[in-house]
Amino acid sequence: MISNKERGKIIRRQILRDIKHHPKDIAKHIANIFSISAQATNNHLRRLEAGGWISTQGKGKGKQYFLGNRRKYQSLFELSDTFTEDKVWRDHFAFIFEDLSEDLIDICHYGFTEMVNNSIDHSDGKQVYISVERKPEDITIIIVDDGEGIFSRIKRLCDLNDEKQAILELSKGKLTTDPDNHSGEGVFFTSRIFDLFEIDSKGLKFSHQDKLEFDFLVDSDLLKESSGTLVYMEINRGTERTIKSIFDSFTSGPDEFQFNKTVIPVKLAEYENEKLVSRSQAKRLLARVERFSNVIFDFSDVAFIGQAFADEIFRVYATKHPYIVLLPVEMNSSVKMMVNRAIANKN
Repeated sequence: MISNKERGKIIRRQILRDIKHHPKDIAKHIANIFSISAQATNNHLRRLEAGGWISTQGKGKGKQYFLGNRRKYQSLFELSDTFTEDKVWRDHFAFIFEDLSEDLIDICHYGFTEMVNNSIDHSDGKQVYISVERKPEDITIIIVDDGEGIFSRIKRLCDLNDEKQAILELSKGKLTTDPDNHSGEGVFFTSRIFDLFEIDSKGLKFSHQDKLEFDFLVDSDLLKESSGTLVYMEINRGTERTIKSIFDSFTSGPDEFQFNKTVIPVKLAEYENEKLVSRSQAKRLLARVERFSNVIFDFSDVAFIGQAFADEIFRVYATKHPYIVLLPVEMNSSVKMMVNRAIANKN
């Protein structure tokens, strides 16, 4: 037998589910479903209105109820052959974004469908939990599958040393374990169109925050003892960002249509407290760089690099790949000295 508290939650969820189709008689409709009094129904309606979940117009018999500015839907779905990212958006989550700006809807639709499709095509999982909440200030999207785990899968199929290297490769873009069907751009661009983008899997978290100068990798207790992947996305409702502006920032010019520029957060190449000093570390950082024509090495929060590390990137690799522009940025004086020395030796 369920508690009164749980029953109340069920009633309020039903109100939010049905209010769009019963704007004038929602109180009577809910009272009939749950066999409760008009007073009890009105108590639930007032509680939802106070929380911003519903809004009203008119008074007395002419009063109408509508979905409010705050909205949420969450559910667990089976990853069956008939489950698709566009249908689950349309059938269960599209109402959350009604009356928002077109650019904001486009961003949320892109991130939602890309990440749900990853669970469908790549996780090898059986279920996916999806939660989307619209709050007064922002939109949050959470997607959790019970599959192999994104970092473990990339490590295995791309024959990488460990899961941390998988995160580094993921941050560059153009990484896919299924090149015949995917471009490898989905996670990269999704991480950059949201204010906050995080992936948790097997005790590791990759985080990209728009306000920070660098991406970071930390240990995480989420999913540490279980399989699966958790994706968290957040965006401010007042954002002026557009999908086009993000795509344009990773092409070389107005006449270019290919994703040919990437930003590599060098900090992610550091394992624990090690310093970046060796050629092998540089080669690990340079993996798949030949897929881009413009590569920005972001040295934010990197205190020191060794001569061999800098030489491997900015002299050896640069000499062998003259068609690739290698641009170091956000360097402190120590890093800049090593980079400039390597570039001078190249010339």
